[in-house]
Amino acid sequence: MAKRDYYEILGVTKTSDKSEIKKAYRKVAMKYHPDKNPDDKAAEEKFKEAAEAYEILSDENKKAKYDRYGHAGVDPQAGFGGGGNMNMEDIFSHFGDIFGDSGGPFDSFFRGSTSSRRRSGQKGSNLRIKVSMTMEEVANGVTKKIKVKKQGTCDSCGGSGAKDKGSVSSCGTCNGSGYVRQIKSTFLGQMQTTAVCPNCNGSGSQIKAKCSSCKGDGRYAQDETIEIEIPGGVEDGMQLSMRGKGNAGPNGGSNGDLIIMIEIKNHEHFTRDGQNIMYDLFLNFADAALGSSVEVPTLGKPVKITIPAGTAAGKIFRLREKGLPSVQGYGKGDQLINVNIWTPKTLTKDEKEMLEKMRELENFQPQKGKGQKGFFARMKDYFE
Repeated sequence: MAKRDYYEILGVTKTSDKSEIKKAYRKVAMKYHPDKNPDDKAAEEKFKEAAEAYEILSDENKKAKYDRYGHAGVDPQAGFGGGGNMNMEDIFSHFGDIFGDSGGPFDSFFRGSTSSRRRSGQKGSNLRIKVSMTMEEVANGVTKKIKVKKQGTCDSCGGSGAKDKGSVSSCGTCNGSGYVRQIKSTFLGQMQTTAVCPNCNGSGSQIKAKCSSCKGDGRYAQDETIEIEIPGGVEDGMQLSMRGKGNAGPNGGSNGDLIIMIEIKNHEHFTRDGQNIMYDLFLNFADAALGSSVEVPTLGKPVKITIPAGTAAGKIFRLREKGLPSVQGYGKGDQLINVNIWTPKTLTKDEKEMLEKMRELENFQPQKGKGQKGFFARMKDYFE
């Protein structure tokens, strides 16, 4: 099914500010919250849909990409970190504070539900790796298998950090909620705040006997081979994100994310200009003057192009759709072939005599405007 418009989901417009977007999200999220709609799959999907919309519209960079490209501009498969892969735990981890900041009748209800989802532990840290790609891989997209060192969940205790089930008890400080409430006096009167319990760090539980394998942390160092699907058209320095592929959280917490930085290797023949690729073709004077057929490399198979007689240095030939794809999936660029005339630095006696004769011939005298275009005219042709 086609995704709904994010503005429509939250009931806001492109001109709505951050506070309006946050308020609208809270209203929709409360309406479809799973604790208010138990075992209601339709409500759960709307709850996830609202979280995805809020993640994009509350971030200025993501919102700008969405306004320009639509859903394709924030597709998580294209590396923009969209919210389409968020699960319920991710939503409460990222946006749980929004449900309990009103001080209204829903405060304890939503804060409690958020904490109950955090009892399994804190979220793990993100991992960052760099992946090198050739321009051919950029042209076609690629799947790479990368081995990473990370903190994985302990097999012995399942990530709880406890020796066994009987070794876990409810935290006495927060009574298992994971949060403590504080009342502070200000010049405006008394103000109630909610903070993560300092005793259990929000887990809501305490371990009486630790797991012997992980010493109570719930994790251990391990190597994992991760398969990364990289779409075509990515650029040097672009970052992709794989949700849940980072370090495991302590005491059974959810995994962090894997952040992949793209590094594009220099190519033997080509330089990149957006979606276009540039290639310098060197011709000898005879081929340029008489015309010829030459083979040029592409990111696929080599192709032959015809060099018309009288081709000048700086002439640009265009091979349509032989460039790189758009990372958003909007078409392909071209391969632009820039003609250079090869000039030898050393000449034999016979070669010098032949060129001296040519130098005096009328047809070899530069004549502006007779079949030869200047730099600015060539640039106009390039952009057209």
